[in-house]
Amino acid sequence: MFGSLGKYFAAFTVGLQSNLIYRVNFAVRGFFSFFHLIVVFILWGAAYAGNPSIGGFSLAQTITYFVALIVVQFMIGAFNEDYQIAEEIRNGLINQFLLKPVNYFAYRFSIYLAARLVTGLLILLPLVVFYPLLRDHLTLPHQLWPYLYAIPALMMSALIQFGIAYCFGMLTFWFLEIQGFVILSMALESVLGGQIFPLDLLPKWLFGLSAGLPYFYQMYFPVALLTGRITDPVEAGHMLKIQLFWVVAILALGQLLWRRGLRLHTAVGG
Repeated sequence: MFGSLGKYFAAFTVGLQSNLIYRVNFAVRGFFSFFHLIVVFILWGAAYAGNPSIGGFSLAQTITYFVALIVVQFMIGAFNEDYQIAEEIRNGLINQFLLKPVNYFAYRFSIYLAARLVTGLLILLPLVVFYPLLRDHLTLPHQLWPYLYAIPALMMSALIQFGIAYCFGMLTFWFLEIQGFVILSMALESVLGGQIFPLDLLPKWLFGLSAGLPYFYQMYFPVALLTGRITDPVEAGHMLKIQLFWVVAILALGQLLWRRGLRLHTAVGG
């Protein structure tokens, strides 16, 4: 078993070294992401003008939500894994995995974990730099349970993030270009994943509808737990079960696409 895990640890190590080469690029990207908060301050500051709260949440809670969103994006977000997988299928690089006892999903997930470890650590740099400016606008829950619930929520969100990217990459078996599918998915994720506004500001019926979709659990759910926007542990436990369902469903879909796609795949050359 440990020997089997060793090859994926080796892939993780190679991925770590590869991503460290671009550490400056990731750090610069992290700093520019925090500049996005200037827009957040301006827009939400105007929205809160004369209003102590919107949807039951203060301006500080909303600012905290967007700061946490940026950090979590760098920790678990799937940046370009779908395009990398598509490129390996299109160029026939997956042929090597068909002849070796290597699970392609596990290999790609090891590379994804290595990349997120690098970007997740580098996003802490701008957070530390900007913290003196942000600390008066940050407010976090005082109870312990949101943080305990956030741990499995973050792990399952990472699996959903990567699983969706993996499924889109698998579409290369059927389509020469997947960019249109990826752009559509990103648009849905931006709105239904709470990246433009916190989903709890939606009408109650629409919020309930969004809570049944996988996009809800990609980013909004763990961020809402960490920032105290979900206050009922029973409701959070129910959401964890729905999130687990989507993890299983998306991973199963990815395996189905892989097996069906290989039936169409033709390996040529040596």
